[in-house]
Amino acid sequence: MPSLYLLGTGAAVSDPHRTTTMLAVADEASLIVIDCGGDVVQRLLATGLDPVKLTALILTHEHPDHTSGFPLFMERIWLLGRREPIPIYGIHPAIDQARRCFDTYNTSTWQGLPERDWHEVPYEPGALVLENDRWRVRAWPVVHPVPTVGLRFEHLPTGRVIAYSCDTEPTDAVVELGRNADILVHEATGEGPGHTSPEDAARQAARAGARRLLLVHLPPGITGADLEPARRHFAATELGEELGRYDL
Repeated sequence: MPSLYLLGTGAAVSDPHRTTTMLAVADEASLIVIDCGGDVVQRLLATGLDPVKLTALILTHEHPDHTSGFPLFMERIWLLGRREPIPIYGIHPAIDQARRCFDTYNTSTWQGLPERDWHEVPYEPGALVLENDRWRVRAWPVVHPVPTVGLRFEHLPTGRVIAYSCDTEPTDAVVELGRNADILVHEATGEGPGHTSPEDAARQAARAGARRLLLVHLPPGITGADLEPARRHFAATELGEELGRYDL
């Protein structure tokens, strides 16, 4: 059975109990992490997941709240005993930023440090990120001040679908990647360049025919009561729960 984990649900500035938005999708044989703007290893441990069993890391864009934790991620996963290469996927600006962040540290004495296995994803609609016997993951460019992709995760053994808008204004690309998804995870930072309000996220979920909408990248002070306008467009709208697990 596939599961979605919200490792973090906050915007770059959010409430004290929320860290930066980071996700994981997993089943009994796989663990894929999306973004690492904070201490992603600590968040994996807090949800009961084993970071050493990571099968892929996907980076959606270059902003600090999505990539700046990469050096700490590498250090901690190494100290926990990971020795196999780490597969890392993303569009060029995202993986280039993570590489630069890591290269600022002298790791020459870190014996057994896992190799970084970089995989550049084309910046085009429906680009294949990865495919194996568990997951097919595709990416769509979305609307943000820097190149950014949203993601669609298809769990091949069950046919379940998880979609993630990443940071974006309302765009047809999210409707496409979220088509008939079991869960659409959509940012809800608020109206403004490169971001979306909860109400507009609900409109996107309705257009996509998603079954459930989880809001992340949340601003300070947002509560469930603020979702009433959004629920008029899409009743199954919820605030993402920090460290929440959602089984499909």
